[in-house]
Amino acid sequence: MKFKVVEKFISVNGEGPLSGQLVVFIRFAGCNLNCSYCDTTWANKKDVNYDLMSSDDIYQYIKSTDIRNVTLTGGEPLLQEGIRELLEVLSIDSLLHVEIETNGSVLVNKFLSIDNPPSFTLDYKLPSSNMESNMNLDNYEYMSYKDTVKFVAGSIIDLQKAKYIIDKYGLSSKTNVYISPVFGQISLETMVEFMKNNKMNGVNLQMQLHKIIWDPNKRGV
Repeated sequence: MKFKVVEKFISVNGEGPLSGQLVVFIRFAGCNLNCSYCDTTWANKKDVNYDLMSSDDIYQYIKSTDIRNVTLTGGEPLLQEGIRELLEVLSIDSLLHVEIETNGSVLVNKFLSIDNPPSFTLDYKLPSSNMESNMNLDNYEYMSYKDTVKFVAGSIIDLQKAKYIIDKYGLSSKTNVYISPVFGQISLETMVEFMKNNKMNGVNLQMQLHKIIWDPNKRGV
């Protein structure tokens, strides 16, 4: 099986429990959603440049970097044909910590039977994304403290919906929960005040480190 890889690079993890740690990113082409604030629309275009890489090619590249944290991203990695094969290859290496960034529309349970399965960073697309209707809410049944649910908010309405979902599915009591701003659309002060006023215990505010360190539009970081 060959995968369309549009980027592969080493950087720091910009989000989640491993924020600030070195990670090797593998970015795949293509996505089934079109979020209003997407910062990787270029990777979803039909004419995007890519390298065709097999599971072994990807694994050998990862090992060549000497970096143990691995993030598979996109696009939407779980829609890649043959992605289970890649996950099984990576799962054999117990030294690797493999994370998949997934947009919340694909059911993850079919990948949990893999020995040493990856951790999932699962988006919930809030109203301002224009993609909320695509969310597969059954995913929350399978979340654990190995995983993360992420909410990217651009307004108070978004924050209110995030709180509703967190409370309804008891997310903060069974998995890692993060909220972050749509870049340039809502202030961090507004988000903190909302968290304080709503006593959002167990919820983490985060910023995308790579957009602070580098130009927000820079690729390969």
